[in-house]
Amino acid sequence: MVASAPDNDAHGTLGTVTPSAPAALRTHPIALVPAALVCGAAILLFGVQERLPGYAMLLVGLAVAWATDRAGRTERLAPDLALIAIGQAIISTMSLKADLSNEAMLRFTVVLGAAVVVPFLISRLVYRERTIRFPWRTGRRWTRTQWFYLIFVTVAGWLILPFYFITSGVYENWPTVTEPGEVARLFVGVNAVGTWDELFFICTVFALLRRHFPTWQANLLQAVVFVSFLWELGYREWGPLLTIPFALIQGYTFKLTKSLTYVLIVHLIFDAVVFCVIVYAHNGWPAIFPFVPGG
Repeated sequence: MVASAPDNDAHGTLGTVTPSAPAALRTHPIALVPAALVCGAAILLFGVQERLPGYAMLLVGLAVAWATDRAGRTERLAPDLALIAIGQAIISTMSLKADLSNEAMLRFTVVLGAAVVVPFLISRLVYRERTIRFPWRTGRRWTRTQWFYLIFVTVAGWLILPFYFITSGVYENWPTVTEPGEVARLFVGVNAVGTWDELFFICTVFALLRRHFPTWQANLLQAVVFVSFLWELGYREWGPLLTIPFALIQGYTFKLTKSLTYVLIVHLIFDAVVFCVIVYAHNGWPAIFPFVPGG
């Protein structure tokens, strides 16, 4: 039995843009098995940092996807999952531990950049498709709801993130910054990685998965990869209680607005708070957080 194409419908409360649905492809519930294997490999690659089992899980997932494509149950599932697997494999070639040295910042730039660029080029030049896109402009004005949501995000981040970072001690996963140059490097690094998050997890992983699954399933799958990456990056302890909802909301927001610019601004608002909290936790300034010790 062949399932209908994934739902990629209409208007939402965060925006007025109706996303153009990804090209309809033949799909089937069995497709969840290889997709879960490929996306679940992120838990091994980034969450527990077991590279070889993670690579094995990627290969098994791609083999199962190839088999379902060949059986006619799915269509182009293996090629799309291969792009996600390639991106994950590229990322896994380096440690994601926060490091502000010149060598580390160059390494992050090259490796994370390749994880976005390589799947994009394969999709465009080899597959001759435009599934992976980076829609900076939608031609639509933001609604009042969208503006209010940005205010909500700012307040929520200011209230929640300092409590999480300081009481859990996860701020220590980032280098101590005291000199102006170090603070500037931290600011650049936090915002650069935040920008990359949206390019890879939303515009690449989520977009590819939406060709084969209903939005809610695609969103859950991309969140597995997103949260696993954030865990290795430093959002540990009880961090997934925050990063899982964040990843899901970002995917859903992109589905509604179809705007990379909007979801990126939401992300960078949170990252601005993260930056301030890390600096504050190490130095006691800026003292703008009233609900944590010394704030």
